[in-house]
Amino acid sequence: MPIINRIAELTKEMTEWRREMHMHPETAFEEEWTSAFIRERLETFGMDEIHSGIAKTGIVAVLRGRGEGDAIGLRADFDALDILELNDVPYKSKNPGKMHACGHDGHTSMLLGAAKYMAETRNFRGTVYFIFQPAEENEGGGRVMVEEGLFDRFPMKAVYGMHNSPGLPVGQISMGPGPMMAGYDIFEIVIDGYGTHAARPHQGVDPVIVQAQIVMALQTIASRQTDAIDSVVLSITQVHGGDTWNVIPQQVTLRGTVRCFKSEVQDFVEERMRKQCASIAEAFGATVSVRYERRYPPTVNDPAQTTFCAQVASDLAGPDNVNTAARPVMGSEDFSFMLQEKPGCYIRMGNGGSGEFGSVVVHNPRYDFNDEALPWGASYWAQLVEKALSR
Repeated sequence: MPIINRIAELTKEMTEWRREMHMHPETAFEEEWTSAFIRERLETFGMDEIHSGIAKTGIVAVLRGRGEGDAIGLRADFDALDILELNDVPYKSKNPGKMHACGHDGHTSMLLGAAKYMAETRNFRGTVYFIFQPAEENEGGGRVMVEEGLFDRFPMKAVYGMHNSPGLPVGQISMGPGPMMAGYDIFEIVIDGYGTHAARPHQGVDPVIVQAQIVMALQTIASRQTDAIDSVVLSITQVHGGDTWNVIPQQVTLRGTVRCFKSEVQDFVEERMRKQCASIAEAFGATVSVRYERRYPPTVNDPAQTTFCAQVASDLAGPDNVNTAARPVMGSEDFSFMLQEKPGCYIRMGNGGSGEFGSVVVHNPRYDFNDEALPWGASYWAQLVEKALSR
């Protein structure tokens, strides 16, 4: 079964929605314009219920089919990033320093297209919850929606998500059982030494030297202390300290991120980080504090739901265009909070190449969602519902 004819007819409209949202990017929990735009579209579709204000700007629309049955949820994120857009297109961001560099404008347009089609046809039994989620980037809007009673207010047996995948051809879909994306932790290490004149380092305690030792030691957590089968990435992304050329500073701050696929590995990394930092600081006569924060858990697909979604994808795109053994990636996704509560499946939808360098990666100032993928995503959602809630 290829792209649904009616959804193909909606491609121009979905493209207009996507580009309108692209022009008005908003970041975490500030998506007031975007939330209103989504609600206005939903109101014209004839949804049975529309609930706003979940996780501040989030929306859940309710659509009931023909007869009683189960309930499932479909989720799309709609926040942007703090990036200055470098694309030269008519629909370029009108909000300086903010842009849709991850394709969430496309995710939302695909789910809106599916919602419009399903409201017209209602070719299913039971209930579909269309979950439009804010603040996926860094701030955990998915976690907030769950904490605010998403699954209590809208009981469902399963929940499904998707993300565009630049570099994967349009019309191809990938997924896999088990971990699809890594857990996301952040840390801050503050090293206090004793500031002194740079010409007399022996009269102080140099936190720059201490941080250098800590940076090198922390890399051994992944390379020499963790089982190689348990993938870990530990990256120092910020180093702050000092104000002038001739002063050894009093304090240096390190910040960074840890990515892995198992909660026990997260526990181990945090424990080793705290011990190594304390031991190294003590050896040099410095003091250290470590703040370690768990942001997102790993995104883990339910095996049975993955098998089901693979069949939906195969019926849509053909078996040769579906990869059911996708490699997990070290990026993170707050859909993980929903999958902790309900079984479901998170897929990657091909977005083709874009930009002068072929396939521009997400979070790049020249990234732009490929509108050719819109009918594929909307058709996937529609066919998933019609199979999961078959009449």
